[in-house]
Amino acid sequence: MKIKFGALAALAAALGISALVQAAPVQADSVHIAGDTTTYYTLSNHYGISMDEIMNANPNIAANNIYPGLKLAIPGNVKTQTAAAAKASATVSALSVEPQANTVQAWGKEYSYGKVLQVKASAYSSAGSENGKWGAVDYFGNPLKLGTIAVDPSVIPLGTRVLVTGYSHPGLPKQAFLATATDIGSAIKGNRIDIFIPGSQSFVADFGYQYVHLYVIE
Repeated sequence: MKIKFGALAALAAALGISALVQAAPVQADSVHIAGDTTTYYTLSNHYGISMDEIMNANPNIAANNIYPGLKLAIPGNVKTQTAAAAKASATVSALSVEPQANTVQAWGKEYSYGKVLQVKASAYSSAGSENGKWGAVDYFGNPLKLGTIAVDPSVIPLGTRVLVTGYSHPGLPKQAFLATATDIGSAIKGNRIDIFIPGSQSFVADFGYQYVHLYVIE
């Protein structure tokens, strides 16, 4: 979707990697107490309700104004998750983050990061309709590969390495992957990234739009 989609993302307020905190007893029109990393996307995953439904139930709460302790309405009848299910839904729960030391561990390796960004992500394939006249190559002419992301260079400079977390798609490694900002796109402006995923255009399109966390590696 590097060319086809031009929607700008709202910057979500919560950064970090802790799981969703306590929720009120779940029933019709229940209330969720926001935690450090609560976003409409994490709520959608947690309760199995679409983001639009939750946002419509909270018309006065902007996506970039969710803060710890805020009460959000959860529409409809939802079922309480078991502890195991809640842990599985937190896609980055197995990562180890030390905010005081600005380090994150993944796959037994430790990385130092300078900052954490939460951005709206889409995905693109190697299809010609998504890559223009230059074909399936990045901004520097290198073949697209897993770990290539397109960015707005005014927000994330080209060449920046990041650890991407908080997504869900079978074409990407579980929990996290290292990526380098080596591509741009006419629709990728502001707090947005486009993730290259190998596979057919329809397979990649299943990614949709997701809010992800980026640990900017130093």
